[in-house]
Amino acid sequence: MLTNEKIKELNAKIEALKEWEALAKEAEAEAEAIKDEIKAVMNAEETEEMTVDTHIVRWTSVLSNRFDTTSFKKQFGDLYKAFTKQTKSRRFTIS
Repeated sequence: MLTNEKIKELNAKIEALKEWEALAKEAEAEAEAIKDEIKAVMNAEETEEMTVDTHIVRWTSVLSNRFDTTSFKKQFGDLYKAFTKQTKSRRFTIS
């Protein structure tokens, strides 16, 4: 059973976690904005690679092949089920 002291301690940790998550989200948004500015310069220069002082910046196109599970499931539902395996994980949430 949780004591009042432990409840207060956990509440403080949850509040601190929320603050750190908000800060991380802000930092991620700022980093994305800076990346977008660099990409805009690269678009204007029509280049996929540029050297800036001691840094080499690359923004290259990448082709990849992905398996279309939705179409496969529609067309071969039984086969899809035969090769699907269930996994177990734990999800941590605070609301």
